[in-house]
Amino acid sequence: MFDENYQFSVVDRFIKYAKIDTKSDEESEVTPSTAKQFDLAKILVEELKELGLTDAEMDDKCYVMATLPSNTEKDVPVIGFVSHVDTSPAVSGTNVNPQIHKNYQGGDLEIGQGKIIDTANNPELGDMIGMDIITTDGTTLLGADDKAGIAEIMDALAYIQAHPEIKHGTIKIGYTPDEEIGRGANYFDVAKFGAKYAYTIDGSTRGEVETETFSADAVEIKFVGINVHPGYAKNKMVNSLKVAAHFIESLPKDGLAPEKTSGREGYVHPVSMNGNEEKTVIKMIIRDFIDTKLEEFENKVEELCKATVAVFPGSSYEFKVITQYRNMKNILDQHPEVENNALESLKRLGITPIQSPIRGGTDGSRLSFMGLPTPNLFAGGHNFHAYTEYVAIQDMEASVKNIVTLIQVWEDKA
Repeated sequence: MFDENYQFSVVDRFIKYAKIDTKSDEESEVTPSTAKQFDLAKILVEELKELGLTDAEMDDKCYVMATLPSNTEKDVPVIGFVSHVDTSPAVSGTNVNPQIHKNYQGGDLEIGQGKIIDTANNPELGDMIGMDIITTDGTTLLGADDKAGIAEIMDALAYIQAHPEIKHGTIKIGYTPDEEIGRGANYFDVAKFGAKYAYTIDGSTRGEVETETFSADAVEIKFVGINVHPGYAKNKMVNSLKVAAHFIESLPKDGLAPEKTSGREGYVHPVSMNGNEEKTVIKMIIRDFIDTKLEEFENKVEELCKATVAVFPGSSYEFKVITQYRNMKNILDQHPEVENNALESLKRLGITPIQSPIRGGTDGSRLSFMGLPTPNLFAGGHNFHAYTEYVAIQDMEASVKNIVTLIQVWEDKA
């Protein structure tokens, strides 16, 4: 049971964090990809120390780690909670102005700048009648992904410190940079972190326990043509841009395109194309829940490359596969207690669990294969990476309670 007189501060924490611009940059080659991520990380270190986690520190790569020491005589496995400080580069994170729409009563939600969170495309709003919903003013990203998760972890720590009667094992806290550009685990020191298991607080709808992600590769294709002065190019020039365009047009338009797939279906997806007459580089991502399907899709794509250069004599191609991450279910199935304890926590809170595969990845995907089994739990946000991002206050408070309860489950079962 939770203290009914306790005043959660998760909203104040979240709004404070949301106003700090931490947008990452996928074109940057340094870590963190933007120096402004340090601005939030430094604040989090100080707040963790104020909460009694005296070893809180930030390294030169913007990774924050801290420890809440055990207060039980039981031998409880060390567990961690992880969230990321950066926000998506897709939408501006400058001058975020959160708005609270109190006591939502249904219907479309107008947030400003002509932007509407409509019920037709956001059916989960139907479960939020009577809740207080936080949005932006329509000019920026909100940053609930993943500043809601950070605020929830911090508020769970505050609740535990205010209630010393709650028994718990050693708890580790980790905040990472650059998750939105796929680099959140690049410099995560699992040994230093010291947890046996962890949870990312980076999901969406209340009740989510996500233990399965896509497996992912990137593909880089370089088409090389023959560049000649266009005034004298007849029967000589082979324009690599046209070669690349032909290849793009040859990609499957049904079945393997992300805009035509859902559920457990994988896809191949071009994300960028840059070049000139002589050389054009196409970058693609390949996704599926079954590892062997990635190679199958990559072989299909390379066959299309071969067919393309055959149409343009004199052209050539280079094909490079870059491993990104693998389905964390492969690891988590070996540690069923991690998922089972998360489900037990929801049961104690009377929250219906939602278990579905993530059509994407999380830091937990990489961390699980680095030796730290890490499923993903709900943080409450919706419409990530969009101006229409939003989160309900009541869902954030539910996440705080879930973190506290989960910590108790691990202690109870030790």
